[in-house]
Amino acid sequence: MRPPPVASAWAPPPALGEWAPWSLLLTRTARSGSSSSSSDDGLGGRSLLDSVLLAKWEEAFSRGLFRYDVTACPTRMLDGAYGFVAQLNEGRATKKRPTEFPTDAVMQAWSEDKFNFAKAAPAEVLFQFEPAAAGMRRRAPASAGGPAYAEAAAVAASPSLVLINVSPIEYGHVLLVPRALSSLPQQLGADTLRLALAFAAEADNPYFRVGYNSMGAFATINHLHFQGYYLAAPFPIERAPTAGADGGSGHGRWGGVRVCRVTGYPLACLALEAGASLAELARVLAAACEALQAAEVPFNLLICDRGGRVFLMPQRFAAQLRAGAVAEPELATGINPAAFELAGHLLYKQREHFDAASQESAWRLLQAASLSAPQFDQLLAAILPVMAAAAEAPIQTAFQPSSQPAMMRWGDGGCLPSPPRGPLRPYTPSAVDG
Repeated sequence: MRPPPVASAWAPPPALGEWAPWSLLLTRTARSGSSSSSSDDGLGGRSLLDSVLLAKWEEAFSRGLFRYDVTACPTRMLDGAYGFVAQLNEGRATKKRPTEFPTDAVMQAWSEDKFNFAKAAPAEVLFQFEPAAAGMRRRAPASAGGPAYAEAAAVAASPSLVLINVSPIEYGHVLLVPRALSSLPQQLGADTLRLALAFAAEADNPYFRVGYNSMGAFATINHLHFQGYYLAAPFPIERAPTAGADGGSGHGRWGGVRVCRVTGYPLACLALEAGASLAELARVLAAACEALQAAEVPFNLLICDRGGRVFLMPQRFAAQLRAGAVAEPELATGINPAAFELAGHLLYKQREHFDAASQESAWRLLQAASLSAPQFDQLLAAILPVMAAAAEAPIQTAFQPSSQPAMMRWGDGGCLPSPPRGPLRPYTPSAVDG
């Protein structure tokens, strides 16, 4: 399930001061002309970001910076049409940092007293990330204006950093922290979404996905961050059929962004697909995310297809837990369904639940997190017009939570999606430029 290790040609960074590792800069030749090109470095067809990320991650692994060996975690694909992926990760269950934040609010104020990534050990920082200009050829050599890497370079006042996740889910698990020293809480806007899309695009690897968890949807740290890792298999949600976002057979296209409803999947959600511009996708997606944040609706994102496709997944699992509405079999697993779990990669904490896992049990767990059909329809009625407007103009979030009070009533039961009746979507990752 994991990509093969990359032979690292990168020397360990020199011993530096408290903030010095954060000055490792992934940038462009125009800003760091001394960097060598990907063709000179023997990257074997990988993008530079992909190669540097994996080499630095493996270096951190060899230095013993992780709390457990995630490569030793048993993983299996569950029988069934969707191919849900189950992993037994006892280390994450017992050694992961516990959350210090409540689970009943999406918009939470920054707190300097609680853990944030400015307090992370400097050794956990791999490099600073700066995205390419639009139209940059990701695999061109540095001499031709392609990407470049500098072992030490000038650092921004508040750099966007890539860190290891010390409690990893999978091979190459990292955190992307936009403007890490700006005290940004876990809330999204168009600029930070554009950064995450660019990160996935420049990795240029169909098996590298980026996820986001809002507060209330199992983010455990209220410091703006995304997560990414490699899984050498399609996520089940990537293969689910789609239909028109308005319930019709057609798919909405606002500007260059295609918006559709995911069908035949246990979680009610949307898929957004970029045209030629990741910036436009970020703008439309941000309009929806800002509306959900304002309405205190927890949600998760999965960014795939090299940044060209995003799943927007509102959920209510934490609210169901508080209401005592999660059935005992699902409760017993201890799974907190965040972005990657909702997409079909399930982390079990105990051997007995891992051994007993099935497509049917995975389906029930995701159903427990899903909005009911009436809730999802009402949510779409609120956010689709905002998304359509964002495709034509700068974002002006006009969503008024008070005008949709029923959207917040998570305990009404409602309908649950049915299993698919038609063929699954073929897994064909596409490349979309920035």
